[in-house]
Amino acid sequence: MHLKKRILVTGGAGFLGSHLCDRLIAAGHDVICVDNCFTGTKHNVYHLMDDPHFEFMRHDITFPLYLEMDEIYNLACPASPIHYQHDPVQTTKTCVHGSINMLGLAKRTRAKILQASTSEVYGDPEMHPQREDYWGHVNPIGTRSCYDEGKRCAETLFMDYHRQHGVRIKVARIFNTYGPRMHPNDGRVVSNFIVQALRGEEITIYGDGSQTRSFCYVDDMIEAFLRLMGTGPEFTGPVNLGNPHEFTIRELAERIVAMTGSRSKIVHKPLPHDDPRQRKPDIALARERLGWEPRVPFEEGLIRTVAYFEEFLRAL
Repeated sequence: MHLKKRILVTGGAGFLGSHLCDRLIAAGHDVICVDNCFTGTKHNVYHLMDDPHFEFMRHDITFPLYLEMDEIYNLACPASPIHYQHDPVQTTKTCVHGSINMLGLAKRTRAKILQASTSEVYGDPEMHPQREDYWGHVNPIGTRSCYDEGKRCAETLFMDYHRQHGVRIKVARIFNTYGPRMHPNDGRVVSNFIVQALRGEEITIYGDGSQTRSFCYVDDMIEAFLRLMGTGPEFTGPVNLGNPHEFTIRELAERIVAMTGSRSKIVHKPLPHDDPRQRKPDIALARERLGWEPRVPFEEGLIRTVAYFEEFLRAL
């Protein structure tokens, strides 16, 4: 028999959070979506607003929250440099105070809690591909540190609440993810290139474009979250979630130009400070413990994402 749960999704009106809310509602759970709408938007969850099993709450998780929950997915935090550098102190607070508040809630209600961590905990990696036992190469005082070190501290808090208080935790290290509902102005390469191509603007590559990234389609990532949350108490993670298939940034730009039939020219700008040269997950642990690997081919995911942005730009 299906067990109905009360599930809290922080950052639930964001890109990943809104897709997670969709899956949880479809599975028959009661979902409370919490978001302060700094980067998330109610537009992403409008289609759920009339569902009796869905509730939207505008709230900033740096302040405590008093609810009764069975599970918590802690996704709240701006995740692109353009947004997390806008208010770096608030970014660190969201990672640290937000985690303390959500872990306190999980401790009180005996809820299972998943932390959306990030591949940024590896910094500019000296190991390639990155495995979970790699401790990273991170600048603690750079312009990206509010996010990188904030997320590293959040992982510390999760592990210590687990060891000290027996809180049931899951830690997901998320690598680049793309798909519909990405923020159009978040400065990430997939959304940036698609919007620039569709508008016929110059496509801006930072550096020579030889730096690599790996891209996982959003549906695959949400499936991984659900599988991770469903594992037994002995498995806490951290576990890498992402697509191990690597592309150069230049390859990505050329694919998007071809796919959109755009006349956009590709231009080069200086590489930002602390921008990692390569990012590729080793997902052996996810394959072994979750039986998971990405299924949606990159071309297919790109087609769906381009279609979303075409519709989005038409509606402006």
